[in-house]
Amino acid sequence: MQPVMSVAEISEFLDREFPQIHAGGRVYAIDAISPGEAVVRLSANDMHLRPGGTVSGPSMMALADLAAYVVILAHIGPVALAVTTNLNINFLRKPEPGDLVATCKLLKLGKRLAVTECGIGGEGEEDYVAHATATYSVPPR
Repeated sequence: MQPVMSVAEISEFLDREFPQIHAGGRVYAIDAISPGEAVVRLSANDMHLRPGGTVSGPSMMALADLAAYVVILAHIGPVALAVTTNLNINFLRKPEPGDLVATCKLLKLGKRLAVTECGIGGEGEEDYVAHATATYSVPPR
């Protein structure tokens, strides 16, 4: 699986088609695209924290969903209407405030469905704080 879009091309596409992801500031960044994989970062700020000083579950779910979308777009091209049909997430341990990095891999890229797996961890940490799988419906080309 070779990518057909670069980090810059996907970032430009997201800025144009989904500017709402930047409401409240630019907290998401695509760190890397490689064959079958994308790395997306959330620079979590106060709006992403929950009581107890940890990054909230909904923030990690949004990161996993965006990372899945990015890895799929990187491999099928700019298809705005690829949509999430399922997202499952397991919260493994409490993430500390700060950057979270989602490494998302394509498990399957078919004509109609794409399946991904994302590990989310703190910057520079080995252990994941969450693990997610996502399935996307890919519109006919």
